[in-house]
Amino acid sequence: MAYALQSEGVLDYFPCRYGVSNLSFRGPRRSLDRPYVVFLGGNETYGKFIPDPFPDLVEEEVGYGAVNLGIPNAGPDVYLNEPSLIELAQKAEAVVVQVLGAGNLSNRYYSVHPRRNDRFVGPTPLLRTLYRDVDFTEFTFTRHLLAALYDNSPEKFQTLAEDLRATWHRQMTALLKQLPERTVLLWLSDQAPPARATSPAHDPLLVDAELLASVRPFVRTYVEAVERGDQRGRNLSGMAFSRDESAAAALMPGPEVHRDLSRLLSQALEKILN
Repeated sequence: MAYALQSEGVLDYFPCRYGVSNLSFRGPRRSLDRPYVVFLGGNETYGKFIPDPFPDLVEEEVGYGAVNLGIPNAGPDVYLNEPSLIELAQKAEAVVVQVLGAGNLSNRYYSVHPRRNDRFVGPTPLLRTLYRDVDFTEFTFTRHLLAALYDNSPEKFQTLAEDLRATWHRQMTALLKQLPERTVLLWLSDQAPPARATSPAHDPLLVDAELLASVRPFVRTYVEAVERGDQRGRNLSGMAFSRDESAAAALMPGPEVHRDLSRLLSQALEKILN
């Protein structure tokens, strides 16, 4: 394991880069000259506040380098906009893709920052027409935007949600089709995939069982990890964060989740790598 604590318990993530991308990833940087497994995903894959995130634990189990390309608050757009990262993933022995939410992507109703996908850039005329009474200058982040729009009108929100799901399907399909055949799709949440996702209350946002089924043909295998009720937010033991980050840390899965997840993924990877 390679981690260090800075002042006040803040974790040193050893930021590094891969390929020609200007994006920063969690390090230490892995060698690309020996066999490796690539991990794509959001906060959980990055391992926010976790000294030993599940990609590192999987690396120990399966013996392949773990190239952690997790990006906090990522959506599919960030990877589709970085061809060098796709190329890196194509050369991997296997790829693990965390199911990302449907809110952090550009769509017919609003656009997001191409690299920081949780940043709301602005509404399109369609969204302004749908929500004529909303002042969109009040929003910086997509989660705040979507929660406010749902509270304003759950009925109107369903129109937006349908487009978000359709866009998610299109973008995730485009991403998965460019990855190696030995790809693992990972569901990580505090609940199993719902039959229908109609509100922005749960992560991965607006992704449901039907949507998952639509992209599973493009991966070799699927791993579903559902956290127990006591595994997130209640026990911060083993996490590293400053006093100001305690509220954010409580929203992240703890070390126990990462250990459980590493065992599930290691079993799945060993089956497709051997």
